[in-house]
Amino acid sequence: MAKGSPVKLTGRDIDRDGQYDDRFAYAIELAGRLRSALSGVLLGADHAVLAAVLAMLSGSHLLVEDVPGVGKTILAKAIAMAVQASHSRVQGHPDLLPSDITGVSVYLPDKGSWEIRKGPLFASIVLFDELNRTPPRTQAALLEAMAERQVTIDGDSLPLPSPHIVIATQNPLSELGTFPLVESQLDRFGVCTTIGYPDEATEVDISLFHGGESALPDVKPVCDGNGWSYAQDAVRAVTVVEKVAEMAVRLCRATRTHRHVMLGASPRAAITLTRVAQAYALVSGRTYVIPDDVKAVAYGVLRHRLLTDGVSGREVVGDLLANMAVPRP
Repeated sequence: MAKGSPVKLTGRDIDRDGQYDDRFAYAIELAGRLRSALSGVLLGADHAVLAAVLAMLSGSHLLVEDVPGVGKTILAKAIAMAVQASHSRVQGHPDLLPSDITGVSVYLPDKGSWEIRKGPLFASIVLFDELNRTPPRTQAALLEAMAERQVTIDGDSLPLPSPHIVIATQNPLSELGTFPLVESQLDRFGVCTTIGYPDEATEVDISLFHGGESALPDVKPVCDGNGWSYAQDAVRAVTVVEKVAEMAVRLCRATRTHRHVMLGASPRAAITLTRVAQAYALVSGRTYVIPDDVKAVAYGVLRHRLLTDGVSGREVVGDLLANMAVPRP
């Protein structure tokens, strides 16, 4: 875009024919602005900010795992504020019912008919705080929504807004009053990231109200729903040659036979790995995917999907990457 263009990229930045002067330039600039907006709130966690940007561009659901107080919810809120699309927030707790998030049919006596009252899932960005504090039947209500972008209420299948993304947080160390996410649930999260504790200098900045919750009011929208959707279309147009796609598939298949893995990555993981690698290439300023892009996003896409015995998913992915042949140009 030309210098001096408005801060928020909207559908109006796309010309009358639905095209942009350069759709890749549009997506690259949008990624940079979104990354900058999130970095101003979540200080000292560039890896988590990058993971969030990749999830948004690739259309992948995002899971943020970490201990309390490091900024999981703040990151999710900042994303919703930076992207001017419909958003909702759900607080996980043991009494949460499936209908509390999907919606319910209500009988209207004066009209003599039933009306569907849609739940918070019917938003483009759904912030689900402490997902693992919700009971299994409520977690199960997310499965259809996250995989098929639709919700079934009393036999009627209702489409969700497009684009649509679930951003969930959980504390992986707490056990009291929690319900671990099952494998089918984890497999629907395209990207998983942690935040970690900030270094001392960054923590001082946060204590001086230079970031964190106090910085949320300063987050300005960088795009609307149309601009976000257009950027996702650009990501899908990033070139992936067959050898690079084969590398992504081989990596996922290798997890299924690893000595420390009881349940490996699914074919859905291979699709997501390729899509997130496309987003990473675009963020890096390229319109084609290279093997290093696949390696760079492999941890975030695969580690949470693996059921292991005694080792972490990150260790397994690292072991496989270290021993994997990289295709030559």
